[in-house]
Amino acid sequence: MLSYLFVLIFLIPLSFFFSFWWMIQSLMFLISFMFMLNVYFYTDFNMISYFFGYDYYSFPLILLSFWICSLMLTSSGVVYNLNNYSRFFVFIILFLLIMLYCSFSSMSLMMFYIFFEGSLIPTLFLILGWGYQPERLQAGIYLIFYTLVVSLPLLLVLFKLNLVIGSLFIPLFVDFGSFYSMFYLFIILAFLVKMPMFMLHLWLPKAHVEAPISGSMILAGVLLKLGGYGIFRVMSVIVLLGLSYNNFLLTFGLFGGVIMSLVCFRQVDLKSLIAYSSVSHMSMVIGGLMSMNWWGCFGSLILMVGHGLCSSGLFCLSNIVYDRLGSRSLLINKGLINLMPSMSLWWFLLSSSTMAAPPSSNLMGEFSLLISIISWSFYTFFMLIFLFFFSAVYTLFMYSYSQHGKYYSGGFNYSLGYFREYHLLNMHWSPLNLLFLKGSYFFT
Repeated sequence: MLSYLFVLIFLIPLSFFFSFWWMIQSLMFLISFMFMLNVYFYTDFNMISYFFGYDYYSFPLILLSFWICSLMLTSSGVVYNLNNYSRFFVFIILFLLIMLYCSFSSMSLMMFYIFFEGSLIPTLFLILGWGYQPERLQAGIYLIFYTLVVSLPLLLVLFKLNLVIGSLFIPLFVDFGSFYSMFYLFIILAFLVKMPMFMLHLWLPKAHVEAPISGSMILAGVLLKLGGYGIFRVMSVIVLLGLSYNNFLLTFGLFGGVIMSLVCFRQVDLKSLIAYSSVSHMSMVIGGLMSMNWWGCFGSLILMVGHGLCSSGLFCLSNIVYDRLGSRSLLINKGLINLMPSMSLWWFLLSSSTMAAPPSSNLMGEFSLLISIISWSFYTFFMLIFLFFFSAVYTLFMYSYSQHGKYYSGGFNYSLGYFREYHLLNMHWSPLNLLFLKGSYFFT
């Protein structure tokens, strides 16, 4: 496992040469495939060193990080073509990948916290350096302040946890009973902001809308998953407190997901709509984790991986349209089926996957979360009905509004799509639907 980390570190000097862009991208894909072959089926940690290891839950998320970061270089052809600080851009992506890799493979909660917060710095650089509008400064400040301010109490909790248990080594965690409730709030709040949960989500649409395509991909694809992974890891410490308070967070999360689905209906900005849909999907992941059963935990893992690929692919599509028309507004991006008919197929495929149509892994994830949440309380069924229905409605709204209707007559420059763009979309869609064939990984 450390060998992968060393490969990433040794790729950093190559990033300072302009001509090595595509070579670094190819090597990152190679690392992804090599890591994929080391598929891991055991529930205990694979002990690689004193500090790093991966298990059943973290393996797919590390693989997702490799995959999305490789595709970030594919999607950012504009940065390469215009030589817009492309060497620093590659360095930022490699640094971010190292942070994510260390986060998901840390076996100490303190190390996880350090790398978890460290992943914010390159994300902030991506938004501030390669974002589109002047509002990106405000978006970056929102991102930093929301996540850092809420994470600082978690640092105090970790010191206290070290005193009570005597270790922050994750496999040695024990439930220390009904400690004070503020402890539970602090330890869970940092991760709920990162997910993000309804009412703690205001930083996400701003960050997504102002970020470049690579920033949106990594935010939607991997950074939102750090929160779910963190909740899964600390749940063993707060089982008794969870039995008392999880019912509130689960109910509020599902209710927030329904509200966010309604918010999606009135979005005219394409990127904003996809960003709000992420909040809606993550509310189900929160519900599955808070139910604290086996179906919920692994259903949330499947949905996190599926959503990471699907949402990232939709952001790529919105960027492809933005490159052509110079606008993300649905009022201008209409009738695209007349202008880019072959791209409409990818709109359809990724939109159907967002709606959890078979054979996408989103379907498998949502089914297991449905079982988990309804087994916790039958009355959640009514909220889940609205959540699934509205999810289909806003996805159909996005697809039909963008593909049909009278196209904008002010456009003058179109291309049906480059090979790089079709390759990028295929690399999102194929694993998303092929994972369905390997459902035994999650349910054995």
